[in-house]
Amino acid sequence: MLRIRHDVDGRPDMLLAEEVDPPEAGAGEVLIRVEAVGVTLPVVRKLRAGGEPVVLGGEVAGEIVAVGAGVTAFGVGDRVTGLCSADAYAEFAVLNAAMASPIPAGASAVEAVALVRSGLVARGAYEAARPEPGESVLVTAAASGVGTLALQYAKAGGASRVVAAVSSADKADFVRGLGADEVVRYQDADWGAPYDVILDGVGGDLLGRAVRALATGGRLVAFSSGGGTVEAYELLLRGASVIGFQMRAVAVGKPELYDRWRRELWHLHHAGALRTAVHEEIPLADAARAHALVEQRRNLGKVVLVPTPPSGP
Repeated sequence: MLRIRHDVDGRPDMLLAEEVDPPEAGAGEVLIRVEAVGVTLPVVRKLRAGGEPVVLGGEVAGEIVAVGAGVTAFGVGDRVTGLCSADAYAEFAVLNAAMASPIPAGASAVEAVALVRSGLVARGAYEAARPEPGESVLVTAAASGVGTLALQYAKAGGASRVVAAVSSADKADFVRGLGADEVVRYQDADWGAPYDVILDGVGGDLLGRAVRALATGGRLVAFSSGGGTVEAYELLLRGASVIGFQMRAVAVGKPELYDRWRRELWHLHHAGALRTAVHEEIPLADAARAHALVEQRRNLGKVVLVPTPPSGP
C-alpha cells in the first residue's frame, strides 16, 4: 500500500511516499480502507518545528476491512470515521474502535472528515464559552475547517453579531456565505471590539490581541495548537476569562456527551442547518501540497487527502 512518511533529512517538512505492507488490527482496533484523510493544522505545525520525524496522524474515514480482538461495536463492511493517532496518511489505517463513529448511509467519507472532528471541536468550544442569546461573537481562523462550523454554530445559537477574523480579504465572501455578519483581517487596526465571546483557533501572537478585544465579562475559548501568552492584567481589567478547550477531554471523559454531539452533528448536516466546506480533495501522493495550503492559510474550509482506491489489503 501507499503510505506518506515524514522525514527531517534535508528539510523539516519533507514528506516521502513509500510502498509498505498494510498494518494489522490489534486488540480493540479496526483496520479501514481509507477513503479520505483530513489535514489538520497541529500536524502541519509539528512538521515545521523540526527536530524528530513527526508521526502523521489525522482524521480518517473509510470502510472496515478487518476487526481486532474484542471489537463488538463494528464489523467488516461498516463505514466509520475517527481520529487516527499514527500513519493516517495511507491507503489502509488502524483506528482505535473507541475513537471510531459510524458514517450514516448516504454520506461520503469526505463529508465525514470535514464534519465530525471539526464540528465537535466547534460545538465544544462554543459551548465552553457559555454563550447567551444576543451576545457578540468573534471567530478567528474563520475560514478553517473548524472555523467554518463555529461561525454556523454561533449564528444558530442566537448571537446578535458574528464576526469572522481571517488572514486575507479574499476570504471575506466565503465566510459571509457561512453566516458572518462582518469580516476583519488579523492585520486590521480595528477589529470592531469589544466582543462577549471569542473563539480562537490561531493562538500565538494573536492571542494577546484577542484578549484585549474582549468586552467586560467576556470569555475567550482557546482551542488552537498555536500557544500564546495572556497578560493577567488584561483579564483583570475586563473581568474576563480565558478557557482552554480540548476535544479529547470530552471524548475520553464524557463519552455519552461526545456521542450525543456526534449524532446532533449529522442531524443538523442532513437538515441543511450545518454545512461543510471542503477546499479541495487532493491525491494522497500530493500531501506536501495539501500541507502547504494549510500552513500558508490559503484554504477555504477543510483540506482533504484522497487515496486512490487500492485493490485489497
